[in-house]
Amino acid sequence: MQMTEETIRSLFSRMTGDEKHGWAAASTLHALWVLYERVLNVSPENIDDPDRDRFYLSKGHGPMAYYAMLAAKGFLEPETLDSWRTFGSPLGMHPDRVLAPGVEISAGSLGHGLPLGVGTALGLRAQGRRARVVVLLGDGEFDEGSNHEAIAIAGRLGLDRVTAIVIDNGSASLGWPGGIARRFEGEGWHAATVNGRDHDELYRALTREPDGRPQAVVAEVREITEGSAA
Repeated sequence: MQMTEETIRSLFSRMTGDEKHGWAAASTLHALWVLYERVLNVSPENIDDPDRDRFYLSKGHGPMAYYAMLAAKGFLEPETLDSWRTFGSPLGMHPDRVLAPGVEISAGSLGHGLPLGVGTALGLRAQGRRARVVVLLGDGEFDEGSNHEAIAIAGRLGLDRVTAIVIDNGSASLGWPGGIARRFEGEGWHAATVNGRDHDELYRALTREPDGRPQAVVAEVREITEGSAA
């Protein structure tokens, strides 16, 4: 299937029903596009290769854009999207790694993805592998203490193959003095804040040369998703 933005939006529109987190899903479309089209080394052909890159959707309550991207890249048949929100569908309201091809972790409970990503990166390092681990989170997840611990240990251990992409739609109830990027920088990460709809900005931030630190990319999308969840 030819990979275009129109294709992704068309695939996204096939998932219909009473979905309460539509904006939470739509806010991730641009970041997912850049990751799967321009950055990640992962495909249906190498999904079992231990040296493949890993993508973890921690923002698991809004999986529609993720499912559309997996269909565009050949992990799912496009017709599978039509089963969204029906009994027996492999595409749950939260992604399930056992049911949905291409899904690396079962997600949905906020605060799980980054700790899992850090653990994966430690395992890959122990094996001498250089695969990237990219975790996509919502800004509201940073109210969870598990993320604070994951940020601290990743910085302390210099896990430079870990990348956190934070979709900042202004939904966090507590926030952080100086912004989300500053929170990462205080724990030894490299952090950048970019326009979450600008593909070139996202690409440049996601492909910077490693410098021994984990990296965070804060993708701001507040003006188009006001009132959305996490």
